[in-house]
Amino acid sequence: MNRFASSISILSAALLLGCGAQEKASKTPHAMGERVQVGPLVYTVLEADWENELGDGANARIPKNRFLVVRLTVQNAGSKEVTLPLLTLEDEKKQETLELDNGQGVEDWMGLLRHVAPANTIQGRIVFDVPVAPYQLRLTDAAELENERTAYVSIPLKLGSPGQ
Repeated sequence: MNRFASSISILSAALLLGCGAQEKASKTPHAMGERVQVGPLVYTVLEADWENELGDGANARIPKNRFLVVRLTVQNAGSKEVTLPLLTLEDEKKQETLELDNGQGVEDWMGLLRHVAPANTIQGRIVFDVPVAPYQLRLTDAAELENERTAYVSIPLKLGSPGQ
């Protein structure tokens, strides 16, 4: 019986080490343009542009900092419909900024309620109001918090972007 208990302990330790390595690997950022699978969802971040304002004329929105507009696609490779939450940016100090819930002035805004049926893809733009800097976009599989899986895409600071 001691041999069995010892085997279980070793197996448990190996599984915990394996989980830790997997968690670390998900923190390694992917490049823009790469297909990134997180659970059943496959994200592709296509571009990121800095804007001084959104919209035109008297209706233009002015940011507190600068608008970062990110264009992406999300494919549901799973068998159930998924509702995407708002996404988050992380700066170099690990401070988080949630995506804005107002897309006024954003062409092809993804919207607030984003349902992706199995085998379907949605595409559009999301927007953040953040200081000009490099960031990582945190992607999620939209599971409950205790089971959520994440991955990151680097959003480098592009000099000479529109609005900069």
